Amino acid sequence: MMQRLITLMLALVPLFALGAAPAPQPDWLATVVATPEGGYRQGNPNAPVKLVEYGSRGCPTCYEFAKDGMKPLRDQYIATGKVSYEYRDFLIHGAPDLALALLNQCVGTARFFPVLDAIYANQPRFEERLMALTKQPATLKAWDKLPPAQIATKFADSLGMIAFMKTQGLPEPRARQCLADPKAIARIAKTYADGAKVHGVNGTPSFFVNGRKVRAFTWPYLEPELRAAGA
Repeated sequence: MMQRLITLMLALVPLFALGAAPAPQPDWLATVVATPEGGYRQGNPNAPVKLVEYGSRGCPTCYEFAKDGMKPLRDQYIATGKVSYEYRDFLIHGAPDLALALLNQCVGTARFFPVLDAIYANQPRFEERLMALTKQPATLKAWDKLPPAQIATKFADSLGMIAFMKTQGLPEPRARQCLADPKAIARIAKTYADGAKVHGVNGTPSFFVNGRKVRAFTWPYLEPELRAAGA
């Protein structure tokens, strides 16, 4: 009798073990959606802390944040579900920013953030070409009279953006289609205008934590704001 009871208990052990197994953790870094505000959000949609950045891919301070802040932000806060992070375009540098925004959004939602990271990493090379272009004021003056799609394409060609996007898996014909997409241009322009008019953004990067604009431009200043908000 005792032997049969022991055998039964041993048979039940795997069932108890299965019942005690924790539920699989969601992959919040792979959870990316386009937002109604024209941005792209990474992370837990129900995170207690919601971080929004208005950024420019040509902004040196944004470059520094992408280089120093994104890894700890993702590793310690987004991956754990504590913080969701949304990137919205603020075209502080005009047509070059528009060109990169159009090309970045062209790769699709799932690839948006890896390509955004790559664009920031390549910012010094784009800047070198832009500095060379500023020595041609007549050319820039002529471009300034063009419609947005045409001037964005001019900068994309001259700064090597189209060639760069090929390395990110975006074929040139598709890149040129996206640079000329009037709906995408209008959507990005609205995000920029709403940032300025509705949210009072006047520079980049501008960070909002749970809807409140914070006085932080670098990771050492932003992280305490996240913690204070409950992350």
